[in-house]
Amino acid sequence: MKELVLFIVKRLTETPEAVSVSEFQDGDTAVLKLVVAEEDKGKVIGKQGKVIKAIRAVVGAAAVKAGKKVAVEID
Repeated sequence: MKELVLFIVKRLTETPEAVSVSEFQDGDTAVLKLVVAEEDKGKVIGKQGKVIKAIRAVVGAAAVKAGKKVAVEID
């Protein structure tokens, strides 16, 4: 899942080298913490959060297929 988030977000940002994803467990849920450059946050979040919602939907669908629970947070 971490690679999927990196793949999507790096293509959305102006500075893909500043994108990083850290993963930790919170109970039975894997939490992916996304860090991007300050100037790219708006692009990743999108108007009214539509882009980050779409990223969460894609990752959620992949997680269900893999039989896991995943949450995506942006920092």
